[in-house]
Parts: sequence; C-alpha cells; structure tokens
Amino acid sequence: MSIPVIIDCDPGHDDVFALWLAAGHPSLDLLAVTTVGGNVPLEHTSRNARVALTVAGVTDVPVAAGAAGPLARELSTAEWIHGENGLGGPELPEPAFGLDPRGATALMADVLAEASEPVAVVATGPITNVAVLLRDRPEVAPRIREIVWMGGSTERGNVTPYAEFNAWVDPEALDLVLRSGIPFTMVGLNVTHRALVTAEVRARLAALGTRTSAFGDELLDFFCRTNDEVFGLPDGPLHDPVAVAVLADPGCVDVVRTRLDIELLGGETVGATVVDLDGMLAREPNAGVAVGLDVNRFWGLVEEAIGRLA
Repeated sequence: MSIPVIIDCDPGHDDVFALWLAAGHPSLDLLAVTTVGGNVPLEHTSRNARVALTVAGVTDVPVAAGAAGPLARELSTAEWIHGENGLGGPELPEPAFGLDPRGATALMADVLAEASEPVAVVATGPITNVAVLLRDRPEVAPRIREIVWMGGSTERGNVTPYAEFNAWVDPEALDLVLRSGIPFTMVGLNVTHRALVTAEVRARLAALGTRTSAFGDELLDFFCRTNDEVFGLPDGPLHDPVAVAVLADPGCVDVVRTRLDIELLGGETVGATVVDLDGMLAREPNAGVAVGLDVNRFWGLVEEAIGRLA
C-alpha cells in the first residue's frame, strides 16, 4: 500500500532528486507539489519544480506556488550553492504544464480533504507553506498523517555556525509547525551529510541511461563543484531526498524520539535547532529526529526511483 504524499519544496538541486524519489518510488503516491521561496526566489522554485517533473515525464501532478518569503523575516537565498536560477548546470527545458491557479494553501487543503486517507507532507525547504496552511486552515490538520522536514541539525549549521539554512530562513514557521502537535520528523545535516554524491554514486545513476538520469548528472556536476568551492566537499551531500527516504523505506533512516525546539531570538544562534538527545531539559519529547543513515540502502532507493522515470 503506497503512502499518499505532498512535497513542499524550493528547488534547488537536491529538491529535484527528492521529487524524483517521491514520483518514482512504488511505496509513495505523489499527489501534489507546492513551492516556496528559499534556495532561490519563488519565481524560480516554481518553475524548477515543474522542470524537474517535466524531465521525468511526470505531468499529471499539480504544482502550486506558495509563500514568496518567511512569516516574519526577509527572504535570504542560496544562489551561492544552486546558481542564479536555482538549477545551475544544465540547460533547462520549458515546463510542460503551468502552475495550479489555486495556490499552495488551497491546493494542499483540497488534496488533504479529498484523499481517502491521511496524507504525509514532506517539506524540503523553509517550512513556511506548511505553517501558513496550519495557521489559515487549521481544520485540515487531522488529515495530515505526519510531517517530515529536511532541515536543522543536531550539530553545527551550514549558513551560520549554529543554524542550518532551511531553519534559519524561517524559524517562526518551524516553531508554529512544531507547536501544532502533528507527528513531526526532522532530518538534519547530521544525517544528510552522509548522503555524499561520490564518483561511484554518479556513475551508478548515469548508467541508468535515461533522460532523467542524464539531466541529474548535469545537476550533480554543478552541485558538487559549488559544494567543493564553498564547503570543501567535492562529493556534495544530497540533503533533501533523505527526508523522502524516511517514508519510502523507514529502515533506511534511524530516527529517535526526543525534544526539538527552534531558537528565535539569539543574536548568534537564531535558527539553531535545539535537539535534546540526552533529555537534559526534562521537556516532553515532541519530534522524531534522524540520527543515522544506511547510505547504500539510500542510494539504492534513489537509483530504483530514477530508473522508473522517463
């Protein structure tokens, strides 16, 4: 039985692979995609999501644009990793379909209401759209099976010493979602930095010989190069698909139940995810937090999914 899924994203190279994993893996049923300003402005993320699905031959999944920026802050973007249009590297084809006119909140609410069972939401960017949905349409909350979010870290950050990018862009949104009580899993840098795009991984994916894998190889060439230039990581970590893997194959990612809070005020620590793995704060656990990854199993999932696409 497949799990119905909505992907909320800000493509971004790694978001593309998250979309492909969700669209191509048999254990998932991708019902809708929503976009948010994050890695690049909303205009680009909304086009990039449709480009990713067009390349993969997935043209029957609605895509709607959501929040252009955070709930209470100015948008900060990451062209320094993803390029000016968010998908640096390949020449981007024209999307084969337009945006859903309903917008992200209405699309998500309609999909949740119409689904025959509760739907999982996987967010791979700033979690603004999910926060807006829960704030403006609280009646749909019982229709959400769980929320899995790529962001945060149990260790150090990647945009400040303490904060991961998705958490740092909109910490208020994350705080709102955490307070909703909906089952929540954080998949942070401590785990996604193990999903390294090695030469062997690239060779395996390229050997699939599909249009999707060829486009993906061009994306990875650019992504690994910028990660090397900025972070000294020539084998760029492919963060976002790990969040999808939590649903596609739960045994692939080790998750512990613990306390998770987000720092909203700290002058040097705003956006830091406070993960109390040792129970030092004596607060009630409120989230699952990823702490381990079966790397070979993960890349097998990605390879299998891409192999099912165009």
